[in-house]
Amino acid sequence: MNRRHMMVAAGLMLAAWTAPALAQNAEKPKLTLGVGGKQLLYYLPLTVAEKKGFFKEQGLEVEINDFGGGAKSLQALVGGSVDVVTGAYEHTIRMQAKGQDIRAVVELGRFPAITIAVRKDLADKVKSAADFKGLKIGVTAPGSSTALTAQYAMVKAGLKATDAPIIGVGAGASAVAAIKQKQVDIISHLDPVTSKLEQDGDIVALIDTRTEAGTKALFGGSNPAAVLYLKNDFAEKNPVTTQKLVNAFVKALKWLETAKPEDVADLVPAEYHLGDKPLYLSAVKNSQESYSRTGISTPEAMKSMYDALKLLDPELASSNVDLKTTFIESFAKKAAAGS
Repeated sequence: MNRRHMMVAAGLMLAAWTAPALAQNAEKPKLTLGVGGKQLLYYLPLTVAEKKGFFKEQGLEVEINDFGGGAKSLQALVGGSVDVVTGAYEHTIRMQAKGQDIRAVVELGRFPAITIAVRKDLADKVKSAADFKGLKIGVTAPGSSTALTAQYAMVKAGLKATDAPIIGVGAGASAVAAIKQKQVDIISHLDPVTSKLEQDGDIVALIDTRTEAGTKALFGGSNPAAVLYLKNDFAEKNPVTTQKLVNAFVKALKWLETAKPEDVADLVPAEYHLGDKPLYLSAVKNSQESYSRTGISTPEAMKSMYDALKLLDPELASSNVDLKTTFIESFAKKAAAGS
């Protein structure tokens, strides 16, 4: 009996030691998250985490501010109006080069999932990015990843990044209208916008980074897309909050690995379907390969993005960013381990 009592007591002591680690309270349980075009499939893991209640499971109350594009989300983070951002990984490199310590903590997309397409009535004249000179290119917002990808394709094809005007057309119905009303000639965009325009016969795709093959064709390898990024001092001051955020996103990624397109369509708000649920199902299917499997970007993928930025941006051409400072892996690793 004495030995049994000792074993019980030891078990209770172990539980007392480990419980705080498992059930720590977030330092900042209420926080604000910025995103540029939440309805886009690029940011689907965010909507999954929100609608499945994964943030609430972690004891977090996350207010989501939706901006017109990723560049605006970054501005909000720098300005202090949001705590964290779901946005393109490339912003972390740009900010590190400027001496601002902004880092990703979980990868949401391993491929950009951006399609660059020409209006169908111009398809006989525009066969590749080499033909973009002087044409109006519609993107979510200037400075966003959709703009970067279009400009990179132009530079790789022998043009200058400034050879075609970049026009912000927003993230949803406004982007569809921009092509249909011939406000732009080329569109560099994401699903479901891309799939809607393809189905309606309004565009002809020239570059498609929704798949591994398409991403390699443009960038030469994998290329980190959406991530959750923040100021490093936020992670240092709020490690439990940051871990809980990453836990929620990793759970969302795991859910997406086995979810059917119908599951996704039923989960998201009806307006995400752009008035056509069958189309949305197709768009989800087209994009499923692009989501991260581990929550962590590989060194090779991060270098691929940095190389693209160096080629595109003269300010970054001679920069020397340590890519290890752009991504904190520890949170995603702990989330994957279930701690």
